[in-house]
Amino acid sequence: MLTGPRRPGQHKVAYTSTARVLGCRRPIASSATIPSTAVAAIGIIVSGKLPVSSLIQPIAQLKKNEDRVPSALICASPAAAAGPSHANDSTPKRPLLTRGDQGGTPPAVPPHVRPPSRRVALGPRLPAYTAPMHLVHSFELVLLLLAAALVLELLARRLHLPPAAMLIIGGIGLALVPGAPGLELDPELVMVLFLPPLLMSDAYLTAWRDFRANLRIILQLAVGAVAFTTLVVGLVTHWVMPSLPWAACFALGAIVSPPDAVAAKAVLEHVKLPRRVMVLLEGESLVNDASGLVLYRFAVAAALTGSFSLGNAALSFAVLGVGGVVFGLAAGFVASFIFARVSEPNFATVVSFLMGWAAYVGAEALGLSGVLAVVTLGMVVGWRQHEVLSAETRVASKATWQFITFVMESLIFILIGLSLRGVIARLDGGWSAALPFAGPIAAVVLAVILSRFVWVLPSTYLMRWLLPGLRKRDPYPPLGVPVIISWAGMRGVVTLAAALALPEDFPGRDFVLVASFAVILVTVLVQGATLAPLIRLLRVDRFGGMERALLSESQARARMAQAQLQAIERASRAEDGREMHPRLLEQYGYRARAAERFSSAEADLLGHRQEHFGAVLSAIKAGRAELVRLHRAGEIHDEVLHRLENELDLEELTALRFV
Repeated sequence: MLTGPRRPGQHKVAYTSTARVLGCRRPIASSATIPSTAVAAIGIIVSGKLPVSSLIQPIAQLKKNEDRVPSALICASPAAAAGPSHANDSTPKRPLLTRGDQGGTPPAVPPHVRPPSRRVALGPRLPAYTAPMHLVHSFELVLLLLAAALVLELLARRLHLPPAAMLIIGGIGLALVPGAPGLELDPELVMVLFLPPLLMSDAYLTAWRDFRANLRIILQLAVGAVAFTTLVVGLVTHWVMPSLPWAACFALGAIVSPPDAVAAKAVLEHVKLPRRVMVLLEGESLVNDASGLVLYRFAVAAALTGSFSLGNAALSFAVLGVGGVVFGLAAGFVASFIFARVSEPNFATVVSFLMGWAAYVGAEALGLSGVLAVVTLGMVVGWRQHEVLSAETRVASKATWQFITFVMESLIFILIGLSLRGVIARLDGGWSAALPFAGPIAAVVLAVILSRFVWVLPSTYLMRWLLPGLRKRDPYPPLGVPVIISWAGMRGVVTLAAALALPEDFPGRDFVLVASFAVILVTVLVQGATLAPLIRLLRVDRFGGMERALLSESQARARMAQAQLQAIERASRAEDGREMHPRLLEQYGYRARAAERFSSAEADLLGHRQEHFGAVLSAIKAGRAELVRLHRAGEIHDEVLHRLENELDLEELTALRFV
């Protein structure tokens, strides 16, 4: 924590990571002070020794001082945030987006400017708090990026390219526009803001049975391939850059070794692959961030301290992994307990987001793996959501999560492209300083791509050749399967955040940063854009021998309709033998017979089903037109319109699934 010197009537104002997340660069304790009573009350309340009501009197006293602004409680602009007690501070804290062209560091206050020892009148009381201009500009920039992301998404669909690749290209194009502001990403904020919700969204939709059945191969990729890539990239880096210490070389290997979950999802959701291949790639992307970040920590520590213990590293790796999973399990059951007792959809949706962030931040605070904690939490909630979430909550939260993940994925990839200018600006000579790195960077990129092939291909066939029992349970896959898995190794936000988080005095920091950015560009733009054509070339989309025999959707629907019919029969039959709900019995009986008939002759009846639901959509359209006409004529109230239109919306969504 950063604290300033105290004067009479002023308590120390601590600068914590929370203030940094909110965008404050430094504490402001020079031009205005906090009354001692208010600070003491806040401290006692935090410690649990004073009720909140005890703050009423100090706050009322504070509001009487209309000539003073408690600026230590708010974030300030860079110029106002720099006090004399921080003039020599060499580690300025940056918000998520900063003006890189302006250096990002607040100007220092001259030593001769001393704050007064007494209260200073700042003029008339401000009518309301006005946000600093740099925050307003950042918000406007985010809005501009969202608009650009929409255009780039549409362009990617028109050109049949992965949206992630098009967003990065667009971000680079915006970064190269003359006069465009340079942006710097705060790596800590990027990790805590983007990673938990995106990881939890993927884990929530992960099929647990498939994940558990393929856990052996997932761990081979998430742990074995990451460690092997770290080793190979470290060796290659030291070969092409002999001046770099070994620990710095392996730190670069750890940074670029894990394929990114966000990048993998952004690319894989637009290609057609067998279910098991998708499970392997998505499962690997959920887990490998943890192993890569753990290796990264040890490599950075070894580079800065010059010491490394393999035994301690292995023990710490196990504690981080197991501890993160246990923490995630506990968080998952707590979340399930809350969801089971919450009926308000908006409340439950907010809780789902807060639990993801709480699991990540809490696990990291305890020295555990926040990535594994969030992934475990998502899987637990996803497994139990059918029991603890109501239908209304499930529908509402699904729409909210889809919107938030779309916005976050779009922003993170366009920010990766925009960060190119900031990456180059960190070099002393700009673009010219990056040219000598071209050869070594190309070697690093090739090492990243080829090392995955070297690991995946032998581990796929050698293990089955050595173990006949494994070969019997899981026969040799076609060559196209390991080739696709090897090629689908896109890097993304975790790689960039880890590179940006390197200390300023880290050996070879400039080279590591530029090489990491080059790996992201090549893997997303080249591998991501060519993955779909490669799948079609290798005919992997036609391979289904690795999948378990399961009921089809039509067969499962027939079973569900039969169970519903049996429930209606029990509810409809009275004690005297008469039917209390004959219309319902007839309706559900027809559904069960139609579902059974379609499941046994799906190919022959597919056209008839499409015609049926096409007629249903026509009826819905006619009902909607009549409903709007009644509303425009003033014959029904808006509340009636919204309720009936919601029913039509649900019917339309159901019908669209079958057309």
